[in-house]
Amino acid sequence: MKILRRGREVPLEDRLQALGSAAELAEGRLDGSVVAEARKVVSRAGVRGSLSVDHTVVALAGATGSGKSSLFNVFAGSSLSPVGVTRPTTSKARAALWDPDGSGPLLDWLDVPRRHSMGSGDNPLSGLILLDLPDHDSIELSHRQEVDRLVAVVDLLVWVLDPQKYADAAIHDRYLRPLARHKDVTVIVLNQIDRLPEQAIKRCLDDLVRLLAQDGLDGVPVLGTSARTGQGLTELRGMLTQKVARRRAWSARLSADVVTAADTLAAAANLTPRSGTDSVDRLTKPLADALAQAAGVPLVVEAVAKAHRHRAIMATGWPITRWLRKFRPDPLRRFHLTPSSGSSPNDVWVAGRSSLPSPTAVQRSQLDTAIRQIGSDVATGVPEPWAAVVRHAARSRTDDLADTLDRAVATTSLGVSKRPHWWRAVGLLQWLLFAIMIAGALWLLAYFGLSYLQLPEASAPTIGRLPWPTALLLGGAITGLLVALLSRLAAWLGGRHRAHKANKALQTSVTEVGERLVLTPAQEELTRFQNFTKAINKASG
Repeated sequence: MKILRRGREVPLEDRLQALGSAAELAEGRLDGSVVAEARKVVSRAGVRGSLSVDHTVVALAGATGSGKSSLFNVFAGSSLSPVGVTRPTTSKARAALWDPDGSGPLLDWLDVPRRHSMGSGDNPLSGLILLDLPDHDSIELSHRQEVDRLVAVVDLLVWVLDPQKYADAAIHDRYLRPLARHKDVTVIVLNQIDRLPEQAIKRCLDDLVRLLAQDGLDGVPVLGTSARTGQGLTELRGMLTQKVARRRAWSARLSADVVTAADTLAAAANLTPRSGTDSVDRLTKPLADALAQAAGVPLVVEAVAKAHRHRAIMATGWPITRWLRKFRPDPLRRFHLTPSSGSSPNDVWVAGRSSLPSPTAVQRSQLDTAIRQIGSDVATGVPEPWAAVVRHAARSRTDDLADTLDRAVATTSLGVSKRPHWWRAVGLLQWLLFAIMIAGALWLLAYFGLSYLQLPEASAPTIGRLPWPTALLLGGAITGLLVALLSRLAAWLGGRHRAHKANKALQTSVTEVGERLVLTPAQEELTRFQNFTKAINKASG
């Protein structure tokens, strides 16, 4: 797959680093063999760059009977490599070296033990290491493995074809087509043209060019040669001399390898030039609502309102009803949502499990749907298979969700322990009214006792026609009840206000849990994909 490249070319070192980063980011997300191949390219490039860059390794590759060994001998000026016609004769790569000083470590890395020095000094081919490879179609598996190994690492490839088998699908499918990115380090030679009629040579060369274009190798140099007559060898020698003199074939080869590996990674990830997506910055409302329902937030909010009213009545109600109210359980205490002893006005709740009921099947289904939707939303624009990884990341920590939500609810400051100042004032007023009522009752009881004991009766002071003891008794009771009713109305309004604040605090807590356990893992995977895309584009130059 081709990735769009704009601007000036990125230095090879930076592209290698980017390819390594892309392989690391793709680990466990893409096909392991593709990732391993990208890592091999980075490793191979590091080794090749540390070896002699003054030498250019050129490999003659081809099928049995193509004449590559004959070409090798022509360049070497002697019969260094045995020549065969119908069966493979080269079992191990053979090297001819021009100015070999410093080439030892490079040839050791290439594992080419058969080396022949062509001398040192002023020579147009100085720095050339010419390899004669085994036949790629050899009946011997070890021969084919040797070809595959060296084709992957040499600096420049010269493919030697013959008029009879130049269209063989084996070489085009297995070797030439995968080298579509290696045009700068590939040369195609149609050898043995002396066996063709003069008018057939151009026709064969044109047909070969057409086949190469289908392989993605349009523009690659194509030469017709004959090792026997020497036809075309001057052009081939001149081309090799030019490339060797530049001392850049090794870096061009590595650049092509990096681009090929990057394209393969991109293809495995189904990347396109516009792949990628904007990150999701916050939790969507359906997930927040589903989390709140699953965490029992509505139950807690209702309990906060009831608890506020309960405590308000305990503080401001008629003393007799206050005593009776003590026998009712605190609504929050039923859920084990009780403030720690000595808690501050901001009441940090005791950490631990609450006794809120577990989510119902419907709530669990709604939560699962919301989580899946978040995964799909984050993965929008991310191609498969990475989109599946993003969706899985959204669900990767859902096993911890229930306990974490419960702890979040249990430790959220609900703001219910702070007592309004008016409660104390009204409470004192109620005790005063209760005392007045008791005083009136005792006064009346005293009159009743005097009458019961048949003692002289005393006249009670009056307010108009109403005796003061009766006025105190009735006034204290009625006023106390009226203050209690007004306090209950104020407590109801205060309960609604505190429930609203508690709801906001709980929604914030459960939303944070959702972001941490659902959204963040998905976004981290999305960021990983976006970094992978950037690295691929950079590696591609």
